[in-house]
This record gives sequence, C-alpha cells and structure tokens, in this order.
Amino acid sequence: MILKVSRVKPENCQKFAMVLQRNRLCVDNAMNKTVEVHSNVSALVQRALELILSKLEPAISERGQFTIALSGGSTPKPLYEAIANQKLPWDKIHVFWGDERYVPADHPDSNELMARRAWLDQVELPQANIHAIPTLSANPEVDAAKYNQHLQTFFNSASGEFPALDVVLLGMGDDAHTASLFPYTEALKVSDRLVTVGNKDDNLRITFTYPFINAARSVIFMAAGANKRPALAQIFAPVADDFAYPSRLIRPQGELYWLLDAAAGLEL
Repeated sequence: MILKVSRVKPENCQKFAMVLQRNRLCVDNAMNKTVEVHSNVSALVQRALELILSKLEPAISERGQFTIALSGGSTPKPLYEAIANQKLPWDKIHVFWGDERYVPADHPDSNELMARRAWLDQVELPQANIHAIPTLSANPEVDAAKYNQHLQTFFNSASGEFPALDVVLLGMGDDAHTASLFPYTEALKVSDRLVTVGNKDDNLRITFTYPFINAARSVIFMAAGANKRPALAQIFAPVADDFAYPSRLIRPQGELYWLLDAAAGLEL
C-alpha cells in the first residue's frame, strides 16, 4: 500500500479525509509535503533510492554538483548499500552528515563508519567529496564551530545565511527526535547557526540545526516500526508541542517526504 498526500489545500482536508477513510490522514500542505506508507522496509528503501536518484541529475545539470546529508541508524543502511550499486557520477556528489555521535570515526557507533562501510568506501567517490563531522578536538563546541565554518566555506554562504542542500535524509526516534535534536534540549533553541551541539542523556552529539535542515531543497524522512506510531501521531497532529516532538520543527522551504513502512503508518 502506498499513500501519497501532496499539495492538499486546507479547505479540502475534510473531503480528502473522507476519501482516504481507512487512513484518515489529511495534510495542510502550505509546503510541498508527501506522506507515503509502504508495505515493508524494502519497499520504503526502494522508494527512497528512487527519490534520491530523481534529485541527483537535475542538481548536477543546474548546479554542477549534488549535495546530500546522511542520517545514522539501521534503517538507511540498506539504502546506502543500494546507492553503492548504482553507476553514478561520483565526482559530482558531495556527502555530508546531519548529525554525528561525538566518537572517533572508527568507533562502532559512528554514523560516518556505517556510511563508509555500506557505501562510500565501495565506490570511487573522491575523499575530498566526503565532508565528515570532526570529532577529535575533545571539545564538541569547537568541532561544531569547525563544521559550521566548513559548510559556510563550501557553500560560500555568510554567517546567518542558510544554504540549501539538495537532499537531507532524516530518521526519527520513538521520542520524535531527528538528527540529534532531542526533546527539550538546548539544540532546539539554536536558530543562528548551521551546526550546534546536541545532547542525549549527557552523550554529546554534533547536529545540524533545524533552520539549516529547513533550508534544504528536499528532506526525506525514513521511519519504520510500530514503536514509531505514538510519535507520528503527535507529529501529524494539528496541535502539539514542537519542543516535545522535535520532528515537528522540520518544515522545509522545499519538498518534505515522509516514507513509512506499514508498521509505522498503520494508524495514520
């Protein structure tokens, strides 16, 4: 089953909900928002691959490069493996990370390590095109500032400006966090930088800020599992606390895709 919701006008919500009946989902699509429920994780991953490939060629044609920010966790790993099997213009692809645990790059918990093993080390992607988050200064504030400056230099953007990545991949925890933007943490208050320090139970992270994510041309959420249902109910609710459910803060100027498996999307 695939549910697609896009460009739904507020005045059509009631009628649209009646048409959907079983799914009972209505989206006020002031932004270009699409929600899809797929039969299983494999179908979800295939759809994410299709979306990324559909954004890649136009980006290279228009801007000479394709920029993508990766997420961690288990769900995107098969996606990265699938990308590695494609024949792509690797020299035109630049890879970033939306967040990283504050651990060395060879640590088992490193998002960079997972992506390298599944994708980046399997293809001829120039090392200069891999923009990993620094985690070695023993001071996450310093490393967050370094990554912030690196992004500003790469995109030739001034302080206070938010450049647009072509694609930002995001996951969502069962507490509705995304990247390393956790409920009621200081990172949610940062709106003047691209990068800041995240915190989960005193485990420090480095993370994109939500305004930087929202500057993206396309944001793709991937969420799977029945444990995500309570959070999704709050994220799609007409009214809820953004700081309790940080994924609600992701309202990009470009396209927003929510790709769910059937277990996660069953009650939508």
